[in-house]
Amino acid sequence: MAIMAAYSRLLEENTERFLPARYPGMGKPITDMVTIDVPAAARNFAYFGELIDKIDGAVTSTAADAFHYILREPLGVVGCIVPWNYPLLMAAWKVAPALAAGNSVGVEAGRTNRRCQDLLMAQLFIEAGGPPGVFNVVNGLGEVAGAALALHNDVAKIAFTGSTEIGKQMLIYAGQSNMKRVSLECGGKTPQIILADLPDLDTR
Repeated sequence: MAIMAAYSRLLEENTERFLPARYPGMGKPITDMVTIDVPAAARNFAYFGELIDKIDGAVTSTAADAFHYILREPLGVVGCIVPWNYPLLMAAWKVAPALAAGNSVGVEAGRTNRRCQDLLMAQLFIEAGGPPGVFNVVNGLGEVAGAALALHNDVAKIAFTGSTEIGKQMLIYAGQSNMKRVSLECGGKTPQIILADLPDLDTR
């Protein structure tokens, strides 16, 4: 809990280091990073940090002479594949609950600009007191690094956000390897339809 709380504070204190101006190619407004991505990611880690000692369960009714219990165990390694649009927040949605449940994570950093941010996230986790080797960044092109995570037999779960096409491929990779658990958030681009009666095509 203390590590997650310290990590949340460090994320906010280092907001400027995450700005796209430092990592060209993101194409994301700085205001989004300052007002949405970084603070929301920090709150997410604080929230799941608070949940660590509040995971409970119920034991079903059994005979008085029976020993019956629920054992909660981490999955192991969770592979996190994150899109470009809200890189910190989307990573936090995957990484924070995985860490809170006792897992280690490998975040696929396929894009050059994202890679800098993912590496900084991992560095700050160590600075917050996180154990080395728990928050990992897997570098490489998305189709290579993502596939490597999804096909690896020591990865117990893949948490993926991206296209429907690649989401389907994640399920195939799971079947080709160790039948790892897969959670998918798949979507497309949000198309815009411009009709002929638009008065000014240059309006943004």
